[in-house]
Amino acid sequence: MPIIRTPGERFENLPDYPFEPNYMMIDKCRVHYLDEGEGEVILCLHGEPSWSFLYRKMIPALAAKHRVIAPDFIGFGKSDKYTTMEEYSFQMHRDTLVEFLNKLAISDITLVCQDWGGLVGLRVASELPDRFARLVIMNTGLPTGEGPMSEGFMRWRTFVEGTPDLPIGQIMQAAMGDPDLFTDDILRAYEAPFPDSRYKAGAQVWPLLVPIAPDDPGADSMRKARDVFSKWTKPCLVMFSDGDPVTQGGDALMRELIPSAKDQPEIVIEGAGHFLQEEKGEELAKNILAFMDQAPAASGR
Repeated sequence: MPIIRTPGERFENLPDYPFEPNYMMIDKCRVHYLDEGEGEVILCLHGEPSWSFLYRKMIPALAAKHRVIAPDFIGFGKSDKYTTMEEYSFQMHRDTLVEFLNKLAISDITLVCQDWGGLVGLRVASELPDRFARLVIMNTGLPTGEGPMSEGFMRWRTFVEGTPDLPIGQIMQAAMGDPDLFTDDILRAYEAPFPDSRYKAGAQVWPLLVPIAPDDPGADSMRKARDVFSKWTKPCLVMFSDGDPVTQGGDALMRELIPSAKDQPEIVIEGAGHFLQEEKGEELAKNILAFMDQAPAASGR
């Protein structure tokens, strides 16, 4: 179980990322997280192949009123990385997040999630509902393997299977609504966690861990999560972008599934691709603050 750590100098002078690092040990890995502001907890979870840098445009506005916590999953960002794909699993990421929440002893959480941050975060919220006060769901899903996946996702999965050394920066740029906004400094920031292919096992395997058949690992937990959310009454805001071929149409499915999502406006983030936090972070933060103001935290499901 070799574990490696990205050299710290890789993260020097990143654009608009002045935040102090925080660390904790979870199962022999050092996990990095941001912890900014005070008040109600907003937990921001990234996906594939990004890291907490993705939330840098949202954190200042959110942290002015609340406490914002943004971890890097194991295998990503400043967190430690296993060098073999076999060490990564849906269950490992779930267990890591639960231990992370337990060590911080946080509750009444507003979950903000996108991509794999949704698969892991929503699973944990469904299993520990008393810890979560609100949900903000963006460009993600609860795949059970019982229906067809989007063509965009299957193309992405095929690309990953045939590409042993993922070009992280190019992948991020290609997923933007406007790739021209992706500067060299931003590209460098997303490539920073991965000096070479040894560091990319987590990014390499994550697309392959998405359940695409009913008996895939994680599919049953997604079915259980759907059942929980079909009865969910705590505040839930769904915000998907209009330019993401991977999760297109998922916003309607989420609003249909989750009763309380119907109580919120049907917000579509225009002009953004898969990583809407990168392109429309300030707009997302504004919408989240308005949502929290008008939907006070409540107990029960």
